[in-house]
Amino acid sequence: MQEKHPGLVATTGIWKGLHPAMGIASKGMIAAFVVFTALNVEFANSVYSAVRGWIESALNWYYISALTVMLFVCIYLMCSRHGAVKLGDDDSKPEFSNFSWFAMLFSAGVGIGLLFFGIAEPMFYFDNTQPWGYPNNPFADLAQVGAMNETRAAYAMRVTYFHWGFHGWAVYVMIGLCLAYFGFRKKLPLTLRSALYPVIGDRIYGPVGHAVDLLAVFGTVFGVATSLGLGVSQMATGLNYLFGVDPGTTTQVILIVVISIVATFSAVSGVGNGIRIISEWNIWLSVVLLAYFLFGGPFQWLMGFFVTTVGDYLWNVIPMGFQTFNEPGAAAWQGGWTIFYWGWWISWAPFVGMFIARISRGRTIREFMLGVMFVPTTIAFFWLCIFGGNAMYIELTADSGVGTAGIAQLVRDWNLSAALYGTIERMTDVNWLNWAMAALATFLLATWFITSSDSGTLVITTMLSMGDDDPPQRFRIVWGLGEGFVAAVLLLAGGLKALQTAAIAAALPVSVIMVLMTFGIVKSLNEDSSAAPASGGPAEAEAAG
Repeated sequence: MQEKHPGLVATTGIWKGLHPAMGIASKGMIAAFVVFTALNVEFANSVYSAVRGWIESALNWYYISALTVMLFVCIYLMCSRHGAVKLGDDDSKPEFSNFSWFAMLFSAGVGIGLLFFGIAEPMFYFDNTQPWGYPNNPFADLAQVGAMNETRAAYAMRVTYFHWGFHGWAVYVMIGLCLAYFGFRKKLPLTLRSALYPVIGDRIYGPVGHAVDLLAVFGTVFGVATSLGLGVSQMATGLNYLFGVDPGTTTQVILIVVISIVATFSAVSGVGNGIRIISEWNIWLSVVLLAYFLFGGPFQWLMGFFVTTVGDYLWNVIPMGFQTFNEPGAAAWQGGWTIFYWGWWISWAPFVGMFIARISRGRTIREFMLGVMFVPTTIAFFWLCIFGGNAMYIELTADSGVGTAGIAQLVRDWNLSAALYGTIERMTDVNWLNWAMAALATFLLATWFITSSDSGTLVITTMLSMGDDDPPQRFRIVWGLGEGFVAAVLLLAGGLKALQTAAIAAALPVSVIMVLMTFGIVKSLNEDSSAAPASGGPAEAEAAG
């Protein structure tokens, strides 16, 4: 267990085990945003959208540059002499087996997103009808591949891989590496502030450090809440498909309550029990669903499509990472998709990076970076290709002509949550099998989200307890249920979309912190590859103001 720092963590009273000022400020900040949004959703949405719109139009070059730099720094550190440095003491060993480690990496990082976007996103880029007034896929259009054919399908997968691939995971890798290195090797608190130690020194224990961690708490709570909103909308669609249940607000609120309670129990049980076990079961159940899509679909075509499209992505990933569009239509697409994704990866980075660090003690930097960068992305690429490839193949071979099978129309109508079930329904003529797979997909939506929510709860309470990797259980209960409460209130008020926009806007200051962290880790490793414990102490820094 991480040392509890005197002078920062309360030892008695209701805040025992946590930093009192951080506990009060975090709850007040979240309550203020929820109230502001819920009281006037339209006004709040207009404010958040204006900020996000400005970021997407004026700072697209910055987001693109920041993620590209982090990707190259990851590659440098992976190949450098620092790769042999342990994330912990020299004699430390990994806490979890490779399978458990990979399962938790995948669950926290991408799980529910692949189910929600795995078919809808490739299908959007495959389409050419421009229902939103901008190109569906400007990369394909630049290559003059306008017709909905196999070539355009390959371009659709290239863009999908780009948004779910190395650039996004480089963000998680960098945050996770910084936290694990400074937390386990330098013996600083396992919080976001510690990664700024090479830049600001002991001031991480003062107001600047508090602000950094509060920003991370904000991103985690609203990232989890808005993702829960997306997840329950698709789960409700699944229940409607399976049982005819009304997919409206009441059903979605009930789902939020049930999932939040289960996720809270999982968070209370800890990483080694509930979170690890559910993550492992997620992998096995996902393998069953993936096998259905692989063997129930055009197996030979899908495998060839996977090899072709991954090679295409690897060949084009670097130039795509530098691409900025200036034409109004293409620029609108880039803001709505690529910059949105980069902001979403960044807004989730403190949460996922913290969790990745928490489960990676004892691994070397090279082992950490290879595992986190390549294993989840390879699985994600295969998943996206098999799911998205099936949907596009169905549209390519539709009896009434390309694009008439109905899946593309669901996406054009922005009924994204139904695209998964629409594809399953058209996979085979065996109704009971389609029903069983739709039920499995709905169950997986719940369990994938449980692993994200319980991980988020553990991360929040770890930061508020100044890096205690076994934070008090009562606070895990408060925050676990609180995440669900925030999601339910905003769902009832119609403000989940507004808060999603706010979370993306909040990614801007987080990105600045990430750039400083990237500089700090390189500086620290170059100056001291043996990573001796940092000097100074939190109590002294707090006393110094």
